Amino acid sequence: MSTKLSQSICWQALQSHAKTLEFTHVRDLFLKYPQRFKDFSVHLDGMLFDYSKNLVTHETRELLLQLAQQERLPEKIKNMFNGEQINNTEHRAALHPALRNQSARPIYVDGQDVMPEVRRVLEQMRIFCNAITSGSRTGYSGRRFTDIVNIGVGGSDLGPVTVSEALKPYAKKGLRVHYVSNIDGTHLHDTLVLVNPETTLFIVSSKTFTTQETSVNAASARAWLKTNCHEEALLAQHFVAVTANPQVAQQAGYGDENIFELWDWVGGRYSVWSAIGLPVALTVGMDNFTALLSGAHAMDEHFRTAPLTENMPVLMALIAIWHINFMGVRSNVVVPYDQYLKHLPVYLQQLDMESLGKSVASTGEELDYATGATLLGKPGTNAQHAFFQLLHQGTQRVPVDLIAACQSHNPMGSHHEILLANFFAQGEALMRGRTYKETHAELLAQRLSKEQIAELLPHKTFHGSKPCNSILCKIFDPYTIGALLALYEHKVTVQGMIWNINSFDQWGVELGKQLASNILRQLQTDAPTDSMDESTKGLINFYQVNKKP
Repeated sequence: MSTKLSQSICWQALQSHAKTLEFTHVRDLFLKYPQRFKDFSVHLDGMLFDYSKNLVTHETRELLLQLAQQERLPEKIKNMFNGEQINNTEHRAALHPALRNQSARPIYVDGQDVMPEVRRVLEQMRIFCNAITSGSRTGYSGRRFTDIVNIGVGGSDLGPVTVSEALKPYAKKGLRVHYVSNIDGTHLHDTLVLVNPETTLFIVSSKTFTTQETSVNAASARAWLKTNCHEEALLAQHFVAVTANPQVAQQAGYGDENIFELWDWVGGRYSVWSAIGLPVALTVGMDNFTALLSGAHAMDEHFRTAPLTENMPVLMALIAIWHINFMGVRSNVVVPYDQYLKHLPVYLQQLDMESLGKSVASTGEELDYATGATLLGKPGTNAQHAFFQLLHQGTQRVPVDLIAACQSHNPMGSHHEILLANFFAQGEALMRGRTYKETHAELLAQRLSKEQIAELLPHKTFHGSKPCNSILCKIFDPYTIGALLALYEHKVTVQGMIWNINSFDQWGVELGKQLASNILRQLQTDAPTDSMDESTKGLINFYQVNKKP
């Protein structure tokens, strides 16, 4: 059965329009419209978003904007910032912009201004950071902390680890941060061998404070520390909790002074701006953490107030919708040309795929159109030697986001110029390709024989017209990193709003957890496995036979 969206006039118009571009090459669009770059790019606070290398025309953009209006996008954006329960399956607001609201504007959830509580926790973070860095709070032996181990998973890990690495140039000396997320004991083991129990602070981050991976890792970390410090009261100096469930943290032995509060209107993958970002604040300082929030707030205000025609997250989302729903795209790639952004693709995988991997509308109606795409990524130029062959000459159309900064934190000879030369060249190569005629001329200049030329021609010809966005910033400082992450957050939100799905729940994660709990009981008791399918039963039986060394 067709959905209302897929049967709408705007959707049908976009489908028809896509067919008219079937044999159009982006290179020809640049020749036809000399002002194309100017018309298909947006600037904001030292950030340039260029989408001119995609197969879109002025008509494409106009039709996409009509689709956004048809789906009441401005109204939905307003509803989000007004604290309405747009996460309808969990009956919650999705109000992460409140976490970085730098204005005096109140933000309400259920009729209550949440900003006083947000500011209270930020001040608690500032006081705590000062206590750690000044040495007024120490470990059980009186020595200053030198290492922080953040224990979390999902958004409680991916956000902080991404930002910590991105802001590494701003890190304070004398305080190292480590992240433990995997339930595989190797992750915790290999971290603990790097640190001293006397000088290690553990941050246990879990929204519910019942997440299995986090609870087990935290318990093992506590047991490790207890072998060195036998006084329970002194152990407390080494552990703090970040949670939206402070009662459970209290029951686990955390005092109020060691609990940093979250709220249920903060989604895990949107939580780095909250006390989940405590390891970031500790390592780069609260002033830089505040600058991170300021950059995100600037993007929030742009998203909230800019016309759709000039709205960077909206335009970015509409291009993604165009690719997925009308150009047959099923995957996309993010390539940051900056080593400090090496975790960005993985962070965006959770943000994008956990938010948009839905097959039913918010109303429960089954969808007949694609939502979301598989997201891959790796820093450039490494990515060029890994999967760019498929991007340039593969049979699939894979949109690429290329991200770079004009300035390097570590100028070294001609390294940054070479890096940016590749950033610019890859975008051009994806768009231009190399024609049969150009390839023939190049081979002819190499004085190859006719037979050699005939053999190589099809292999060295690139069709081009591959979709590509370019994001170029002045420098990746805390403000810009905040704006960049918020840009992607809002881009994903807009896609969900237009597709009429709930971008803020993740029920698909739950079934595997439930089955794992049942299977764990069987593994620990050697109970029979007759109740499950033959494949799973066979795998478990093989494990039980081979689990002993």
